[in-house]
Amino acid sequence: MRQIYTLILGAASLVATAQEDVMNQLDARSGEYADIALQIWDWAEMGYQEEQSAALLQETLEDAGFSIRKGVAGIPTAFVAEYGSGSPVIGILGEYDALPGLSQKAVPKKEPAGGVAGHACGHHLFGTASAAAAIAVKDWIRANGGQGTIRFYGCPAEEGGSGKVYMTRAGLFDDLDAALHWHPGSMNAANAGAALANKSAKFRFHGVSAHAAGSPERGRSALDGVEAMNMMVNMMREHIPQETRIHYVITDGGKAPNVVPDFAEVYYYARHNTRDVVVEVFDRIVKAAEGAALGTGTTMDYEMIGGTHELLPNLALQRMMYENLVEIGGMTYTPEEKAFAEQIAASLGQESLDAETAATVMPFRETARAYGSTDVGDVSFAVPTVGLSTATWVPGTPAHSWQAVAAGGTSIGLKGMMIAAKTLAKTAIDLYEDPETLQAARAEFLERRGSDFKYVPLLGDREPALNYRD
Repeated sequence: MRQIYTLILGAASLVATAQEDVMNQLDARSGEYADIALQIWDWAEMGYQEEQSAALLQETLEDAGFSIRKGVAGIPTAFVAEYGSGSPVIGILGEYDALPGLSQKAVPKKEPAGGVAGHACGHHLFGTASAAAAIAVKDWIRANGGQGTIRFYGCPAEEGGSGKVYMTRAGLFDDLDAALHWHPGSMNAANAGAALANKSAKFRFHGVSAHAAGSPERGRSALDGVEAMNMMVNMMREHIPQETRIHYVITDGGKAPNVVPDFAEVYYYARHNTRDVVVEVFDRIVKAAEGAALGTGTTMDYEMIGGTHELLPNLALQRMMYENLVEIGGMTYTPEEKAFAEQIAASLGQESLDAETAATVMPFRETARAYGSTDVGDVSFAVPTVGLSTATWVPGTPAHSWQAVAAGGTSIGLKGMMIAAKTLAKTAIDLYEDPETLQAARAEFLERRGSDFKYVPLLGDREPALNYRD
């Protein structure tokens, strides 16, 4: 009995040592990964335009021994990097697109950097941490002579471009046993995620131009069509499910007041907790657009821009990731980081800095309220999926803000990035060593998805909008 007990302790020690080696390797290469993340932060390339960012991550993974498939799903900046063979097959998602109009220096006051975009959602950290985790897992597989496959998915255009939807539609995730992802944020958490299903489109009205004073009767205003549509949709808000969100912005309303505009465009989002409601609400928005065109003597067409499913949680995987995040822990600010963070907190109207939130992990929750949308939702309907967030931003910072861009260009963002990389790597390794959790995750996935599920992308059969810049 003593001999058996000794063998068990010895095996556990080997596992602990192996995982400790993975963490040490990530620490040793943190400077290299910081350089990669900051380079992508500096480039700040928008969706489907991430040529340099994708190429840098591809080169990093190829140098580490991964085979690369470029231009997957018909998207030049989408790719899959793979190492190993056989099962289980674990995927780690990475993003690297920036947001337009949010150029910002890495300073604690609003100061544009002179670019056209900025990483206000931290995807430079997202892609780099995921690549770092994939490389660490690859090294673990090689060192242990184990069987299994690790994949990094280079996912472009999450910001409104629905890049992962095209990748899901192409079947790129279908043979995975699990998909892991993370997202920059203002706290450390690994709760069961939630996201709103979303459909977006640009509605374009076509009229007849004329002199607005000399011959207005000869004109048919495309802007009238847009405004009539907006009025009808706003009245519709009273008669839709309470949790629905509808947003719009007029992207083209004409060029001069004395010319009846013959073209106008409005860009709409419709969101809800479930995709079926989104489809129904979006169809009513289309009807409003058709009615607006009829009433104003214009014509209308629309282009689908994006469409994503809600996020399907998986508690079997989520509990494992949470435990690993707790083990890795949060971060402590240096005096310089604290001074920076205090100024950011003040710019957000906070009375004081909540540094404790960055240092701790939020308690585990099995449910979460959805506030935004993500194309990870479609992945979660193809394969058991699990995610986390880390405090790459000063606590209280909203996404899509200059404060998020600024922190993402500093050591605060880089520290949070490495917490994510370690948690992803440790969770992936645990899954290779724990087939029972993978089986439980698969069973839960099939139950939640339903036996009659059939994947229908909400953006239909449209091709990727490779000139997308919104």
